[in-house]
Amino acid sequence: MAIICVLHPFFDNLVAEGWLETAQRRLLGKRTASRFELLLAFGADCAGAVSIIDPEPAAFHAEKLDQSDHANLAIMHNRASLSGIQPKLLLVKQKQKYRLAELGDVSTHIAKLPPLNINDIVYNEWLTLNACNALLPNDDFVVAELAELPGIFEQALIIKRFDRSDDLQKIHFEEFNQLLRLDTVAKYSGAYKDMADFISTIPSCLQSDIYRLFKRVLVGLLTGNTDMHFKNFAMFHSEQGLRLTPNYDQVAAAIYQPYQYVALKMDNESDRIIGQLKAKNIIALGREFNLSNASIMMAVDEIHGRLDAAKQAVYNANQTHTLMQDKITQLMEKRWRGTFSLIGQRLSKKP
Repeated sequence: MAIICVLHPFFDNLVAEGWLETAQRRLLGKRTASRFELLLAFGADCAGAVSIIDPEPAAFHAEKLDQSDHANLAIMHNRASLSGIQPKLLLVKQKQKYRLAELGDVSTHIAKLPPLNINDIVYNEWLTLNACNALLPNDDFVVAELAELPGIFEQALIIKRFDRSDDLQKIHFEEFNQLLRLDTVAKYSGAYKDMADFISTIPSCLQSDIYRLFKRVLVGLLTGNTDMHFKNFAMFHSEQGLRLTPNYDQVAAAIYQPYQYVALKMDNESDRIIGQLKAKNIIALGREFNLSNASIMMAVDEIHGRLDAAKQAVYNANQTHTLMQDKITQLMEKRWRGTFSLIGQRLSKKP
């Protein structure tokens, strides 16, 4: 009789995806491997404060990977597990320089690399992150830089890990996919209101985080981030209770033609096309978050007041003018006119 091992959602969401998962299976010498096998073999360095250590680690088939590829070597050396489709490497920063993390290291940074099918997405994320930071100046964002990794990759977006302290202590957090007890494959299954409902029902949460979360979603819609799924929002476990982590994974995905559908359900409907969102949809989203009309309008006014600063931040992020900068700023302007500009007028109407 075959025994089926199903991981608890917390652990399932720690398992690698995409490029990294494929490389890990190859390194194990298996065409197929269970998610438990992958986590057991590569769980030494995971997101948050959890490590999965096998007392008898699986042997690697190094001949299955290209030994001249630094990314492949990194997979063997540090046995790390990172979720997400985009290729990523773990780094350690020492004396202002980065090196690939080795087994036993506490990695300090994550290098995000471009996939073969979207080779400019790293640059896109860098510009979008700068725009979002300008739109929400009082919120928290990951610390990032666009840099070369000599001998490893030409250009990468290097993110300082917010789940590692300056003294290399691991900090516990959970993505909303974990908090909502959803498997990795269900990260697009649900509504943005599910996160607000979670915060509102957990006594240790701050109710003000609902408003912060609402503004984060609005900024994502304004910048064309159609990939805002449950794994791209998270909360720390602190002594005071659950608190939102910094913003991360900000990408203007809508500039790429295949990515026009909003990741999660809003206004009680899934698969909404971002270019078809109207003022009424944003208002409905605010009400799904149990926000008053005044709070919805305040959030929209805050963002509108920072729109010019956000467009300028995109151009300041790279002194060399590029087509990508134009695309992102034009997308923000289009989304403002098409979705946000009439919210005040619609709210002022009598029901």
